Amino acid sequence: MAEDNKNFELKIITPDRTFYEGEVHMVEFNTTEGQIGVYRNHIPMTVIIKPGIITITGEEVLKAALHSGFAQILQDKVTILAEVIEWPDEIDKERAQAARDRAEKLIAEHASSTDMARAETALSRAMARINVLK
Repeated sequence: MAEDNKNFELKIITPDRTFYEGEVHMVEFNTTEGQIGVYRNHIPMTVIIKPGIITITGEEVLKAALHSGFAQILQDKVTILAEVIEWPDEIDKERAQAARDRAEKLIAEHASSTDMARAETALSRAMARINVLK
């Protein structure tokens, strides 16, 4: 750990790779309970992740689109098990915009055959991808 003792270890794992591993000063992301910012010595907890942007503050500030998963928060370590997470250069902007348009159309039509929760999740994921590109 860093000598100033303000940093903690962050590890983000997906089913197919270790997305990020290193010391950070802070990490912010969306949970089912709202947005959370974590510093060293945070109260230990486990949270469910909602789609949105994750901001990793270390030597530089990094942003990625985080879609779903779980986070285990300990006082000196945060581990995120992400179903899907993407750096901005991994995102196809046109595909994300098309997904947003499809989801918005399904929500607007509000057909009885539409799974609204699924459509809203698709919209949230598309918006996370689009917003991280800004």
